[in-house]
Amino acid sequence: MRHELRSALKRATQTVGLILIAAAVLLTSIVQAAAQENRTGVHELVVGTKEAPPFAMKDAEGKWSGISIDLWRHIADKLKLQYHFVEMPSVPALLDGVTKGDLDAAVAAITVLPERERQVDFTTPYFNAGTGVAVPIDRFASWIPVIRSLTSYGFMQALGALLGLAVLCGALIWFFEHRANEGFSGGLARGIGTGVWWSANTMAQRAGGSDPLTVPGRVIATVWMIASVIAIAVFTAGITSALTTKRLRGAVNTVADLSSVNVATVQGTATEEALSRMRIKYKTVASLKDGFQSLQKGKIDALAYDRPILAWMIRQGDLAGVQLTDVTFQPQSYAIALQDEGTLRKRIDIALLEAEQTDWWKSMLFRYLGQAMN
Repeated sequence: MRHELRSALKRATQTVGLILIAAAVLLTSIVQAAAQENRTGVHELVVGTKEAPPFAMKDAEGKWSGISIDLWRHIADKLKLQYHFVEMPSVPALLDGVTKGDLDAAVAAITVLPERERQVDFTTPYFNAGTGVAVPIDRFASWIPVIRSLTSYGFMQALGALLGLAVLCGALIWFFEHRANEGFSGGLARGIGTGVWWSANTMAQRAGGSDPLTVPGRVIATVWMIASVIAIAVFTAGITSALTTKRLRGAVNTVADLSSVNVATVQGTATEEALSRMRIKYKTVASLKDGFQSLQKGKIDALAYDRPILAWMIRQGDLAGVQLTDVTFQPQSYAIALQDEGTLRKRIDIALLEAEQTDWWKSMLFRYLGQAMN
């Protein structure tokens, strides 16, 4: 009897143990499932953004729109993600929010950079752009590049070469003429000076000084007359073209021109890092609006920033006297910043790639940018 009681008690204990183990496994599964659901979008995601037209814009009622915002909505609807937007002051603040876990995602015009990739997890890029340069127009300061051109090393080098040819020709004329021609007689300094004056007058197509009398002198004179006409024509055409271009197009026509002007960019952006890598001195402004104000007031000569954003601001805003140059550098790719959670990223990546193949994406780009780019 006692043996049977012990056996029954042992079986009951084993049964209770199995039930407890099963309950623990079930509870663990429930917790893991809940965590997985949180990662995959059942809970409401906190999505950070900042104003970066035309990618992220907020109207008077606080409603967000733009290329990046509309794309996020399209993806969230497809994946049935619940979310709400939170505005942040800058891109660094967005990335810090994602890193600290205050934000589940960040959507704006966020450029993918190696150092940022170490900080957060980026989706596949959805927009490729570059850095553009805005400059002032129709103001007196646009003559500054002309003055700089006239005092540049290249101009001085060309002018020196032209004067050097005149001196060489004058010296040769004196050498052959000083014994046979009284106009080139006298001491070495006086004679060479007379020869240089003759060659300069000839180059300028002005009459003046004695004509060569010797055969070598006349040969040199003939060659110099023809060569000087060609040299002056080429020199004048080149300088006129360069100065006209500088005057009409402004101080910045190439990336190299940024080194000789006062350039500014928005603090904490990818453009700031690009200018630093190219060793171009620059100033920083708190916002793009401040940058345009400095440009209009003449405090800076050029404003470097994301080209599509500059184009949008110039086209939509009241920015008289500002134009976008043809200069583009530092290719950039925009993506969505996420916490380091592979499951959500993979789902978003797939939805991004699918969205980019649709007519909806092309239509949206055309609506905001006026062309189906990217």
